[in-house]
Amino acid sequence: MNLNKVFILGNVTQDPQIRQLPDGRLVANFGVATNRIYNDQTGERREQAEFHNVVAFGRNAEIIQQYVQKGSLILIEGRLQTRSWDDPSGTKKYRTEIITERLQLGPKSIQTSGERGVVEEQSKEISGEEEVPIVEENSSDSDSQKSKDDEEEEEINLDDIPL
Repeated sequence: MNLNKVFILGNVTQDPQIRQLPDGRLVANFGVATNRIYNDQTGERREQAEFHNVVAFGRNAEIIQQYVQKGSLILIEGRLQTRSWDDPSGTKKYRTEIITERLQLGPKSIQTSGERGVVEEQSKEISGEEEVPIVEENSSDSDSQKSKDDEEEEEINLDDIPL
């Protein structure tokens, strides 16, 4: 049994190049950079970047065309594939790519001052707890309100809690 499966989580290194195949499907080519952080033999912290060539077809290419740009965080699940060709001088060239099977986009980039790919964290302050109603099948609003009132009136006895 063999397995060819790749998962990478990284940042897009360039805006995706989108082309259309003769059969009408879209194909997207782009790069993704991943970082590895480790301690070397002397205990010093090191960071190493790897660059991956990624290809997406069909619906995945459409999603990439709409939402992905340089700097976007993206999770790619796919498989490795190596292509080979002869360049004009007759030299054999190879390129290993990740063929996208599934993808997940990271947080949405916010464009500020004309800059692309700048991600800003926005914190939401919640002033209080939001009450989530419990909805049961075949129940009316008055039944829901009655059971809610019953729950609020019931007091918890500490002696009933097994510890």
